[in-house]
Amino acid sequence: MQPVEAVVPGVRGRVLGVLTRVETELTIRTVSRLAGASVQQTATVIAELVGLGMVTRRDAGSSALVALERENEAVGAVLGLAQVGERVMERLRDSAHDIEPQPASLIVFGSFARGDARLTSDLDVLAVRPIGLCPDDAAWLDSLGKWESTARRIVGNPAHMLVVSQEEVKGLMRRRSGPWRAIEAEGITLVGSSLSSHASVAS
Repeated sequence: MQPVEAVVPGVRGRVLGVLTRVETELTIRTVSRLAGASVQQTATVIAELVGLGMVTRRDAGSSALVALERENEAVGAVLGLAQVGERVMERLRDSAHDIEPQPASLIVFGSFARGDARLTSDLDVLAVRPIGLCPDDAAWLDSLGKWESTARRIVGNPAHMLVVSQEEVKGLMRRRSGPWRAIEAEGITLVGSSLSSHASVAS
């Protein structure tokens, strides 16, 4: 998730996004490369941010080194925005404890787990149904649906829920292609066990 770039449009957002993700000084050329903008565009934005006191600049030979001024109040707000992904996962995890019966696992995967979600990205979630729970159990489906609605409000993006049973996991994990290995490698477990733990015990 790149919330700074999503909220602050254009080159300014991309430059600020780059600077929030590093704590060392960077050359303007490096910032421009990471931000996907021209050196001239980046230099213009940097000059504006220096004027606002949000960025410090110092000359080092023929290069200029820049960094966020992290004591600046506006920069504090930008850094808070940059950390929204962590807070989103914390809120999703907290709200997931209200699901009854508790999933054997509830795992966020895809772009939100990788940290590259965009404004149009879905929140992809895998729910592993506990052993012995009927697939059409009304209480389970209602509780899971309420959490999905809460997750949609927290994230601001549509949620896409994939539900499997613990019994199904082992067979699904045997597939060499498809999303299962990616979910195992990249997924963020909100409640319950990891996907691989189910694969090792499911029969």
